[in-house]
Amino acid sequence: MSASQTHGHAAAHDHHDEHGPAKGIMRWLTTTNHKDIGTMYLVFSLIMFFIGGTMALVIRAELFMPGMQLVDPQFFNTMTTVHALIMVFGAVMPATVGLANWMIPLQIGAPDMALPRMNNFSFWLLVAAFSLLILSLFMPGGGPAAGWTLYPPLVLQTGDAFPLAIFAIHLAGASSIMGAINIIVTIMNLRAPGMGLLKMPLFVWTWLITAYLLIAVMPVFAGAVTMLLTDHFFGTSFFSAAGGGDPVMYQHIFWFFGHPEVYIMILPAFGIVSQIIPVFARKPLFGYASMVYATASIAFLSFIVWAHHMFTVGMPLAGQMFFMLSTMLIAVPTGVKVFNWTATMWRGSLTFEPPMLFALAFLFLFTIGGFSGLMMGIAPADFQYHDTYFIVAHFHYVLVPGAVFAIMAAVYYWLPKWTGHLYDVKLANWHFWLSAIFVNLLFFPQHFLGLAGMPRRIPDYSTQFADWNMVSSIGAFGFGLSQLLFVYIIVKCARGGAKATAEVWDGALNHGLEWTLPSPAPYHTFEEAPVVK
Repeated sequence: MSASQTHGHAAAHDHHDEHGPAKGIMRWLTTTNHKDIGTMYLVFSLIMFFIGGTMALVIRAELFMPGMQLVDPQFFNTMTTVHALIMVFGAVMPATVGLANWMIPLQIGAPDMALPRMNNFSFWLLVAAFSLLILSLFMPGGGPAAGWTLYPPLVLQTGDAFPLAIFAIHLAGASSIMGAINIIVTIMNLRAPGMGLLKMPLFVWTWLITAYLLIAVMPVFAGAVTMLLTDHFFGTSFFSAAGGGDPVMYQHIFWFFGHPEVYIMILPAFGIVSQIIPVFARKPLFGYASMVYATASIAFLSFIVWAHHMFTVGMPLAGQMFFMLSTMLIAVPTGVKVFNWTATMWRGSLTFEPPMLFALAFLFLFTIGGFSGLMMGIAPADFQYHDTYFIVAHFHYVLVPGAVFAIMAAVYYWLPKWTGHLYDVKLANWHFWLSAIFVNLLFFPQHFLGLAGMPRRIPDYSTQFADWNMVSSIGAFGFGLSQLLFVYIIVKCARGGAKATAEVWDGALNHGLEWTLPSPAPYHTFEEAPVVK
């Protein structure tokens, strides 16, 4: 290419940039801009939250009273299965990926993500995946109904929906891996001059570690579901005892993926909370380096605890001991994080804006979920808890007031930066208090139900469980409906309102590069890389 050609090419490129994004639908289908893609992920995740949430409300409506009331038992089981698959892979993970897409370039001073086309592709794969999964509900025989873990032999009895569900998981997994590669390459290669690894914001750190987890475990899950596929269609017997296979082997492979997976959902949440608490406590984060090391230790330990999901399958005693003790061990770095967040607030000048309220609720309620996890980690005690509502209570406490509350905190924290408008704080406070009260009304009674022996994934129950189930269902409908307020707040904020300054929150400037940019953040960020002192 001659000098004149290169100049012409550059000029054309500049010209294109001045115009900002393309107009109309093609902007969204073909965009490679990290902000557009981040926005699409967040909107997609919100839609999935509502679809998955509606399924949860079907479950809770059925369980409002004892006896078979509303839906067919098979359909009930489909709801429990698809609700979980949608919430895990379609709501929580895309929400954190959307936040990563939006915020990592802003936080590290990069112009965009490192691999923009792949970024677009990984988003649209997700849309394809969940369209398949939701369409599987309309197949003869209904959607998958074996629980989200897809255990054989039960899952192999699924009808025509089976290949759709498996294919959907493959696509979602491929999307996750591409997203993770993109995040790692971006963080490693595009940091602003002067930003060493130990100067990165914690949200970036937690995502870097999460991305490695994703790349490590998604192929394992893909392998397990492919073996299910060949067992179903091609006469292999990986998981059938009759042909020399073992159904428990599937559980081992699944949970080797499944346990790191739960940390894939919670580590970005830890990062978000570590961004928010220092700003509203007006103090630097206490123990930055120890937070980084704690995150890395959690990621490492997440690989050696998987069989704590399987204490009741007839494991040798040495196995039970190993998995019990390694599970206890993972509580240490998690405890370090909780203490550091608490120490950050200690003697700080706290104000309670909506992001901070959600971060504090996260801190308190996630810790409850953590403690019930330790209870289940005790192998002999787990024989009492296993497959009861106590398990349901535990993982919903770490996923809803844990991961989901952190995502909501992040939205309230960065929304003014995204839209350039301030949202209605009064409504946001209402949204917080309704969510916080109803989420506890929804999930706390499930601990009692579980300890009393109510089994999970069951559409009917004996009358001694009736009262708490009713309370739990009222909590569910309250929590679900209060999220409509969340949507209203976001839409209202996007459409207009008071103008946001560059530094939206008092003193935020000391806590990240994103607050040096004007609000709304320009379509192309950091054409010239900022220098970090």
